[in-house]
Amino acid sequence: MPLPKKALIIGAGIAGIATAIRLAVKGYQVEVYEANSYPGGKLSQFEQDGYRFDAGPSLFTMPQYVNELFKLAGKNPSDYFRYQKLDVVCRYFYEDGTRLTAYANAGKFSDEIQEKTGEPAAAVKHYLDNSSTVYNVTNHVFLERSLHRLKTYLRWDTVKSIFQFGKIDAFRTMHKANEVFFKDKRIVQFFDRYATYNGSNPYSAPATLNVIPHLEQHFGAYFPEGGMYDITSCLVALAESLSVKFYYNNPVAEIVLQGHTVRGIKTNDGVIDGDLVVSNMDIWFTYHKLLSNYPKLHPQKILNQERSSSALIFYWGIRDQFRELDLHNIFFSADYEAEFNHIWKEKEIYHDPTVYLNISSKYKPDDAPESCENWFVMINVPANTGQDWDALIAGARENVLNKLSRLLNKDIRKLIANESILDPRSIESRTSSYQGSLYGTSSNTQFAAFLRHANKSSKLKGLYFCGGSVHPGGGIPLCLLSAKIVGELAG
Repeated sequence: MPLPKKALIIGAGIAGIATAIRLAVKGYQVEVYEANSYPGGKLSQFEQDGYRFDAGPSLFTMPQYVNELFKLAGKNPSDYFRYQKLDVVCRYFYEDGTRLTAYANAGKFSDEIQEKTGEPAAAVKHYLDNSSTVYNVTNHVFLERSLHRLKTYLRWDTVKSIFQFGKIDAFRTMHKANEVFFKDKRIVQFFDRYATYNGSNPYSAPATLNVIPHLEQHFGAYFPEGGMYDITSCLVALAESLSVKFYYNNPVAEIVLQGHTVRGIKTNDGVIDGDLVVSNMDIWFTYHKLLSNYPKLHPQKILNQERSSSALIFYWGIRDQFRELDLHNIFFSADYEAEFNHIWKEKEIYHDPTVYLNISSKYKPDDAPESCENWFVMINVPANTGQDWDALIAGARENVLNKLSRLLNKDIRKLIANESILDPRSIESRTSSYQGSLYGTSSNTQFAAFLRHANKSSKLKGLYFCGGSVHPGGGIPLCLLSAKIVGELAG
């Protein structure tokens, strides 16, 4: 009986873990090599002084892609991974005093907008219907399959989508489209915000990205029972039950080639042979670090594309509780266009940034001491191109504290029990994300979806790619779909 084929995966990010599960189910012997001492990449956790924090992604949508992995392994997902659907997706705070509650129920959500802003509920329903249409046209073609195989374009559903191309609204920006849908500037800003879900600029990104509200509003937002890190820990446990081996503190130094065929990888332990290699490392570092000896193989146009935005995150243990806050909260900038101009044109941080505040202790009380809250406070910032981050962080911290203190009518400074900070430099060093960008390349052009790196090398036999820097994109759902595509391509 022949030995099973061996798959080597570089990086234990969520896409790498999911790919490991899919290949193990197909009968591969799978080994995962991770530079850090823990799995998850950005989807990790840490504790400080009795407060637990999810370090990275904090919004959980499309849980079916996680459940699918358990089902593939012949297991009942609910026996291993539990989560609850949110009745309130997010609370929004505007500088003019407006407060909006984004209810999961579409009708209730539309009524809330009409009551608080005067924007007709019918306009919101029309917008969400349009978002659904874009999803139905693009999902099976642009998200769930490789865009780099002729086979994809020969399918009947692809042909149908091509004939409906006009419906995806690729030739105007998100902002321009939203201005047509809505008269109230607050609601335009509300829907412009979804560009940040993949690190893009609503004043440049195509209106096709207006599909994103459908993913949140139609499919819902959820909270894993153990916090976001539960996604990582449950999938690692599933992978290990399928005999996947994880090697931590074991960075990969090189992808080893034999001619134009991948032979394996090189770590501190020497060369490890494999039948195929899957890189979950950022595509820029995959080429510039792991294939640095083969510059002619580097896809320069792809690697030189504009990077997505990054983030500046303050993790604060707060000695108080705020009834008006929920799991997800947004405090909008008074001038959204100026904020994005600073990020994308000036490459710096606007003095009045939009602030995202996540408080997992609202749903998982043991994440903070009694009568306290764990605050994950994030603003969008440019990718690292050599800015004076120490100065930028100091200024941003004061501006964020001033904003939150003003809108919540309480001096937040006096409530901070402890603090950790994550900035573009540390994002890059901890997760090998080039320039600290969160989603690989930006989606600020009409055809950005087609310009992402493929999930399979066209030049090297046996080399595959997964994760947020390749097709179909960043964020937990798309990373899981990249793993699905790799699993299908690897056969």
